[in-house]
Amino acid sequence: MDLGDFQLDSPVSARRIVVAMSGGVDSSVVAALAQATGAETIGVTLQLYDHGAAVGRAGSCCAGRDIRDARAVCDRLGIAHYVFDHESSFRETVIDDFADAYLAGRTPIPCVKCNMGPKFTDLFALARDLGADCLATGHYIRRVMGPNGAELHRAVDPARDQSYFLFATTQDQLDFLRFPLGAMPKARVREIAHELGLGVAGKPDSQDICFVPDGDYAGLVRKLRPEAKEGGEIVDLEGRVLGRHGGLVGYTVGQRRGLEIGGLAEPLYVVRLEPATKRLVVGPRSALAVGAARLSDLNWIGGDHAGPLTAKVRSMAKPVPARLAGDHLLFDAPEYGVAPGQAAVLYAGERVLGGGWIEGTEAA
Repeated sequence: MDLGDFQLDSPVSARRIVVAMSGGVDSSVVAALAQATGAETIGVTLQLYDHGAAVGRAGSCCAGRDIRDARAVCDRLGIAHYVFDHESSFRETVIDDFADAYLAGRTPIPCVKCNMGPKFTDLFALARDLGADCLATGHYIRRVMGPNGAELHRAVDPARDQSYFLFATTQDQLDFLRFPLGAMPKARVREIAHELGLGVAGKPDSQDICFVPDGDYAGLVRKLRPEAKEGGEIVDLEGRVLGRHGGLVGYTVGQRRGLEIGGLAEPLYVVRLEPATKRLVVGPRSALAVGAARLSDLNWIGGDHAGPLTAKVRSMAKPVPARLAGDHLLFDAPEYGVAPGQAAVLYAGERVLGGGWIEGTEAA
């Protein structure tokens, strides 16, 4: 079995590692790697929600079946496992924020909010209370020691890289965190799980929005915020009415499908959402071109880096050349599909410099 790098002072056998365990294969393998170092290893799981169908669904996270899977892994490894109920905190900081963001015409990223809240705040406190030397997670990202301390770098496997969802990690958190899977391909992680006979070896990966049992995020928002059901006009850039929509919650900037507007010469895309008037503004793809974005709550872990960088404005997008001027991110070339509520994550090569939330955009 490969040994993960936990970057702890020797002797490692005198150290204590707390592992954040979601019940999936990644965090389970991290627990096994930690135990193999000889350090005292403790698994900790936060129960974050209990939405009926979600607790028994493969690919959920931190609920029902997942907690049982995490406990079974710890039993097989012979390590302690603790479960803490943080459902109220998760509801307030993640689920309610998710629903309110959609009502405000934004496109939220609940995974980042979860990392900023229950995972990298509540878990930190728990790990420190347990006397841990570090908190290890199953995220695919690398912690690299640079000349001025710990740095955050993209994962070796670009298909698994999770740096977009971890841009809000602070330097203090990074000093305490460990990511032993960042240098491994996913296939090798599953091989290790099979080699150890872990019951989660073939378990599907968790979904992006883990607390939506059927993937219908719009339906969840309508349930939590009934006012999201209110429809409105679909208008073009000049304000001409082209049709009606059944609620802004079903749309996001850059979307083309589902507009149900026929008889036009060119395809139309969602350009912006206007929650005050409940209008959905559509236009040609050229109208999506953005030259700059205004950021809020900028988190910087890039040290003294200055000058050009690259920016990623959607989780599946490639980083593009840009410059940071105060709270404005200036793109070298027009960028498309930049949506308020999403994050702009900043890089210098493979290193994560930080990032911020997109509050607004300026046309190219």
